[in-house]
Amino acid sequence: MRKLIPSGDLRTMLLPPTYGQHVTRSTEFTVLSVEIWATGLVVNIHLASDGGPEPRIILEDHFGTEYSFQDSATLGSRNLQVFSPSVPPGTRSLTIRSADDPEGRPVVTFAVPLMAVPEAEPSAQDGDTQQEELRRPA
Repeated sequence: MRKLIPSGDLRTMLLPPTYGQHVTRSTEFTVLSVEIWATGLVVNIHLASDGGPEPRIILEDHFGTEYSFQDSATLGSRNLQVFSPSVPPGTRSLTIRSADDPEGRPVVTFAVPLMAVPEAEPSAQDGDTQQEELRRPA
């Protein structure tokens, strides 16, 4: 059985602040959401038509993280694309661009909310409860 969804916890889902539609000669699609998992990202895309070409997208954040395409699945007009790694702690924005756009215009940019980052396992002297700390670079 094929495992498309990344492992670990679903941390949050990003919804576009604007209509994330992209139209070029080779493809037409709309970005519906981005799921942030502990180990990767899933981009949920609506294709203009059933069986339309799968778009090639690029993910970018303000840190310059290199997101690698892992897998995709298309069913009718819905396409899911999986990338790794997950967003690093402190990520503020995530931009999706179309690889086929020579001008490099963003399709949509998401604001990434501040997320709790689990600390390492507590030692015996720290107590029995695991604490979470909110971290964001200055």
